[in-house]
This record gives sequence, C-alpha cells and structure tokens, in this order.
Amino acid sequence: MALKRHNFTAIMEDSYQKYRFSAINIKKEVAARFRSFSRLVSDSHTQTLETVMNFFEWNDLSPNDDLGIKNNRTNKRINALIAILKNIEKQQTLPTKVMLETLFQEVTNLEDSEGKEGHRDLASPKPFSRDTELEHYRNRYEEMQQQLGTYRNRILELLDQMTLVKGTFGKGHYKLEMDKKEFENFKNQL
Repeated sequence: MALKRHNFTAIMEDSYQKYRFSAINIKKEVAARFRSFSRLVSDSHTQTLETVMNFFEWNDLSPNDDLGIKNNRTNKRINALIAILKNIEKQQTLPTKVMLETLFQEVTNLEDSEGKEGHRDLASPKPFSRDTELEHYRNRYEEMQQQLGTYRNRILELLDQMTLVKGTFGKGHYKLEMDKKEFENFKNQL
C-alpha cells in the first residue's frame, strides 16, 4: 500500500511542478465557503478563481458595481429590451390578434346566419369514386390537348407570317409581317 501511495504522490508532484503556485492569506470561513463554491464551478480552485475574474472582465463589471436600476448601463439595456418587446408586439402580435379576431367574428357571423337559415352540413365532401375521378382527369386531359393544339396552330400561323431579311453585313434576321393591333390580339390570346 505504501508503494502505491508513493507512486501517486510522485505523479501528483510531477504534474504540479509544471505550475508555479503562490499563497494567499484568506480567513478560514471565507476559504471554506470558496472551497464549497469551487466544487460547484470547476475542478480546481485556480480554475474557479479564473472563471470568476473572467466573468467580471468580460461583462465589464466590478464587484463594487450596483446592479440595480440606478446603473445607467443597466437602464439602457432594460430600455432596449422594452423597445424590442414593444416593436414585436406592434409589428407581430397585434396584427395577428386582429386577424384572429376578424376570423372568429366571421365564424360567429356564419354560425348566426346558419342558425337562421337552418343547419348546413360542413362535413368534408364525398370523395370521388374511381370512375368519376378517372373521368375527371380524362376530360381535363382532352381540354389540355385541345388548348395545346390551338396554341400550336397559332404559332404555325405566326411562323408563316415571318420572312427572312438578309443583311448586307453579318447574318440576316427574321421580320414579322404583322401590324401592332394584330400582335396585341395574339399576346392577349396567350
């Protein structure tokens, strides 16, 4: 057992030789309080003390600062948060509330009018049977084929009205033999 304890002590001494330590005199009660706080924050007292000092430096605070409402910097931060919350309320919450109220008012009006006219069934519509669905898609396909044929014929007519004009320099270009009114009608048909 003594051999193992000796090895452990030697290992600990080697790891501590990397660091240079300094002693600080602290009252016994404060040291006990710091040790219990240190166990909660980090693995060593040095890391705990560094963490605390970093906190104060990074947040631009002093242990003597009054973090109450009297601090101007705190007041500015609180006022900025209040402004952000007011902006969120004005830009997001209130318009949404108004839309929901309008929606509920319309639903209430609809329910009131239904009560006068009789009960309406707002259940989902009956689903298509397989045959009616097939017939629907077949009709829609035929309509689209007719539209495509119409567009194709119109484009062929347009191409017939184009003539090639050869330029003296470079490549030629196509000219559309159509007046402005006829061209506007063509655009409106598409």
